[in-house]
Amino acid sequence: MTELTVVLVHGAFAESASWNGVIAALHNKGVTAIATPNPLRSVTTDADNVRRAVEAVGGPVLLVGHSYGGAVTTEAAVGSDAVKGLVYVSAFAPDHGETSLGLTDKFPGSTLGETVRPIPLGDGTNDLIVDRELFPNQFCGDVALADAKIAASTQRAVRDFALGEPQPAETPAWKTLPSWFVFGSADKNIPAAGLRFMAERAGSLKTVEIEGASHSSMVSNPGMVAGLILEAIAHLS
Repeated sequence: MTELTVVLVHGAFAESASWNGVIAALHNKGVTAIATPNPLRSVTTDADNVRRAVEAVGGPVLLVGHSYGGAVTTEAAVGSDAVKGLVYVSAFAPDHGETSLGLTDKFPGSTLGETVRPIPLGDGTNDLIVDRELFPNQFCGDVALADAKIAASTQRAVRDFALGEPQPAETPAWKTLPSWFVFGSADKNIPAAGLRFMAERAGSLKTVEIEGASHSSMVSNPGMVAGLILEAIAHLS
């Protein structure tokens, strides 16, 4: 197989720089890795954006999604000859008809809803942000406070429609492609029980649960996340 390129997709309330530590670790191993912007408007349109980014690579891709980005990569990989595998980082792996919001609440423990603030868009939908004062504890409790405050200030708002949009594809990509999962045991956005459920359902080839890690597992533990990505590359190669 031609050398794989890793394409990383951020999730709600984050942005591409959240992958900086992972990208640095992958580049140090000689792996080509890029982060593509995720507009956070709808699963359908966000997946179209990722498809275009994958096509632009011009070769085989390992697609990596964080949080809501997992729903996007699950859709974007459907029917793609370029995508060879999926890595889910504290991420949703929805089945057809499921929503990110529904999976958040499938198991008890998420406190995200208490921290989200709406910004009306004028079309009946809202942009959502995590309250900037509450963001460090909610989103990245194991990240240095100064860095967590910056992440709170640079977070990208997600449209509520995106989180409530049913997963479109009748056969999500994790049913046909190999997948790997990594997440933290202290995730306050998506309960660890929910992440375990999705990993087991997808037939994850390897699941890494990082003790005490937050929803921002790729920021607090970039080496462990990069390590699993490298294992996925080795398997696919």
